[in-house]
Amino acid sequence: MNAIDTKPLADRLHRLVKLALDTGEAASIEEAERIFTGYRLSIAAGAEVAYSATFQAALLTAVNAGMRSLLGGVEVEGIADMPLLLPLPQKSLAEAVKALGGRVMITSARDCPLLVVGSGKIAEARKFAVRMTFDGWTAGLVRMDREGSRLAERQEFIPSGILAGALGVAEAFLYLRGGYPAAGRRETGLSLWRPELDWRAAEAVGPTITSLPSSLWLIGLGNLGQAYLWTLGLLPYAAAEDVRLVLHDYDVLAHSNESTSLLTHSEMIGTRKTRALAAWAERRGFHTTIIERRFAPDFRVSSDDPAVALCGVDNALARAALEDAGFARVIESGLGGGTRDFMGFRTHVFPGGRKAREIWPSGGDAAGIRTDLPAYQALAAAGADRCGLTQLAGRTVGAPFVGAVAAATVIGELLRLTNGAHGYDLLDGHLGNLGHRTIIPAADANPFNPGVTPAIT
Repeated sequence: MNAIDTKPLADRLHRLVKLALDTGEAASIEEAERIFTGYRLSIAAGAEVAYSATFQAALLTAVNAGMRSLLGGVEVEGIADMPLLLPLPQKSLAEAVKALGGRVMITSARDCPLLVVGSGKIAEARKFAVRMTFDGWTAGLVRMDREGSRLAERQEFIPSGILAGALGVAEAFLYLRGGYPAAGRRETGLSLWRPELDWRAAEAVGPTITSLPSSLWLIGLGNLGQAYLWTLGLLPYAAAEDVRLVLHDYDVLAHSNESTSLLTHSEMIGTRKTRALAAWAERRGFHTTIIERRFAPDFRVSSDDPAVALCGVDNALARAALEDAGFARVIESGLGGGTRDFMGFRTHVFPGGRKAREIWPSGGDAAGIRTDLPAYQALAAAGADRCGLTQLAGRTVGAPFVGAVAAATVIGELLRLTNGAHGYDLLDGHLGNLGHRTIIPAADANPFNPGVTPAIT
């Protein structure tokens, strides 16, 4: 019997489809893929989407994350002839949807979950239909029969649109997967200005911002790093050429990155993350520098480098060293990876109330790896070696919509810093129930100018 090479399987495995392997409901990768091919999403846009960049950010984030999460695809109706208001290469919103893999329809399918953007209507009752809403720094989902619960939807703020779109896909995913009877029947949201408040509170809306960050170091260019870039790229920079980004990663893009990372496409596979993402950022008008080495404990920055780092790596040793590199501020986020916690996210800011080395002590990222589940046992019976099987089973479950939510919180923290506002040491939440979250305000904000450039207002 020939041994199965599990490395190509690990590199190609869809990181959200892996959920069906790790719950034991699928006995093979092919069966897991068939389950996820049955998941589809519809989006209906109201007329005001043509005039709101935040609504367009919500719609395109939902398409982007939805196409990577639900293998049956995403259909969008109601956007014919709408101009694109976001700084992307396409001229129309429909072209942008198609570039992300979505289908533009006159009427979308009636037998799948529906997300409504703006005042879009539905012609008939749906088992799942929710409306995405925003105002300023806050965004959420409301039931279609609760029009009075919509936010004012007046104050534009791109990260709120990204948050709304990601929350919409997350809620649809929970509904499709079952096990969450409240999915589509509840109201849920978050304020990026005051995350400790109820998202519908007047104080949660926050101010209009006038300054955007101009100098950043991005550590890690996977799920989180690309979600950071997606969010930064959609911000309304008055002069994108003022922006300087250092992109730091050592890895090469694999097929599995397409399932989790918002900027990865098939033609990028096999290229270094730094070079593929630098090309994307430079098309946006940003200036980039690339670092192609591991972020290790001996790494140091100079006084000429960006003072603020955004970190999106999942390696405990690298995260423990974040405060040693010399950055004035590090905003870090991490995602859950198991069958129960993959929809969890946690954002830290350093320096803060706890040291990075206290949070990630030496010893690595120990986690229980199950190779006794049906799909892995079938691979073992077919000749997969134990080492490779353990590597395959050890790959975390990952979802792009969770990364997009985490990115909204990270960029929210960054924008508060950029505009001289308050900060937080910790924001810990789970998309299964955003009401149960942990928020720790920063005891000492230690304000400084991280490098700013004007926003279009």
